[in-house]
Amino acid sequence: MTVHFIGAGPGAADLLTLRAKDLIASAELVLYAGSLVPKEVLAHARTDACVVDSAPLTLDEIIAQMSSAHAEGKDVARVHSGDPSLYGAIGEQMRRLRALGINYDVTPGVPAYAAAAAALCVELTLPDVSQSIVLTRTQGKASAMPKRESLDIFAATGSTLAIHLSIRNLSKVCRTLEPHYGNNCPTVVAYRVGWEDEAFVRGTLESIVSLVRPLKITRTALILVGRVLEDVNFSDSRLYDETHVHVLRPKRKPNAVARSPNRKPR
Repeated sequence: MTVHFIGAGPGAADLLTLRAKDLIASAELVLYAGSLVPKEVLAHARTDACVVDSAPLTLDEIIAQMSSAHAEGKDVARVHSGDPSLYGAIGEQMRRLRALGINYDVTPGVPAYAAAAAALCVELTLPDVSQSIVLTRTQGKASAMPKRESLDIFAATGSTLAIHLSIRNLSKVCRTLEPHYGNNCPTVVAYRVGWEDEAFVRGTLESIVSLVRPLKITRTALILVGRVLEDVNFSDSRLYDETHVHVLRPKRKPNAVARSPNRKPR
């Protein structure tokens, strides 16, 4: 028996990995985050599986479900949204399972920031603009933020920012970032990425609050900030530059004998 922690991706059912699909299809107990995992993902579950929404459950109740399945020799598909390694709250679940001697593994999923970048058709690491992405959040009602991980500290790097779980703090986010990025820095709020009602609000640090407020977006949204989101002049990557050689594209040797313009090839 194994508990499989599975990343369901940001919303679109066809962004589920093949491994995730197979694990969901074989599990006898499927525990899923009801408000974040679409029903289309659950359609892969076997018809006789016990499918349980974990949204109203406490940690103890979730572990109790897993323990009962373990006692009966049943595999469990623990389905989380996005990638479970990012704000998935799987750490404490795995700690409990280790203490109980219950086997588990983790299957990655497409994270929301990657799906948002794909939908926007942008590269988040452009030469001369930004070569780093900071995945972070702001202080909320849940887990506290370490003082060394303040948004102001990250902003000082000028990196591309993917700010999770912070849409309710959008005004504060913009005020914090403006001194570092400038009030005209491109900003995108990505709402329910991958779902049928997904929406992208484009603006700047100065305008984004007024653009989002009428839409009453209060949850399930990601904030992207950085100059990579605008049409900018950036250098081509050297990866495919003809002067850049590597083991798979070694330096080309010049022809030993110059060919005459009038000489026909053999």
